[in-house]
Amino acid sequence: MSAPFPRRGLYAITDGPRRDLLTAAAAVLAGGAVLLQYRDKTADDNRRRSEAEALLRLCRERRVPLIINDDVELAARVGADGVHVGQSDVNIASARRLLGTQAIIGASCYASLDRARQLAAAGPTYLAFGAFFASPTKPHAQRASLELLREARVLKLPLVAIGGITPDNAAALQQAGADLLAVVSGVFGASDPEAAARRYAALFTSTAMDPDAY
Repeated sequence: MSAPFPRRGLYAITDGPRRDLLTAAAAVLAGGAVLLQYRDKTADDNRRRSEAEALLRLCRERRVPLIINDDVELAARVGADGVHVGQSDVNIASARRLLGTQAIIGASCYASLDRARQLAAAGPTYLAFGAFFASPTKPHAQRASLELLREARVLKLPLVAIGGITPDNAAALQQAGADLLAVVSGVFGASDPEAAARRYAALFTSTAMDPDAY
């Protein structure tokens, strides 16, 4: 594994396919991302494997974990640090069996506390909620509330917030209980991905962690 699961910070998610994926990812990592997810919904298996392997090398250099979106088999083939699964993907138990007990396994809870409770019992590493704001990545996603984050803290797992997050609206999410901020276009869509990542990373240097969060 590149590094232990980070308890707080910028969780950057790629927006491929794109020709400058590795350059952009290197910039985002240099800017302070503590977790990187490779997200590519295309069916080009050869390219996706090649890119995942290259991203893993970048992450190893930075000692940042690499997570693969949806594809547990790809995560296993390249030796990634974990996988993020959604409602239609393989379940947490199956992912854990394939990737091992130390793998980072995240799960999308969308805007549902009931789903979060069910998933928490299956042993994920973290739970993700969103979208909290209008998102160009998923414009039709159901909106999640700040109260949902507050209520989810009782599950005693790291919480990830996603969906339209900017440096200007992130503070409310942190105060409600978000430990990591998952960002796609906010960093990978920026003209200067490294500078954009630094702005998000800076939010965590000035925000004290709540020792009772989990």
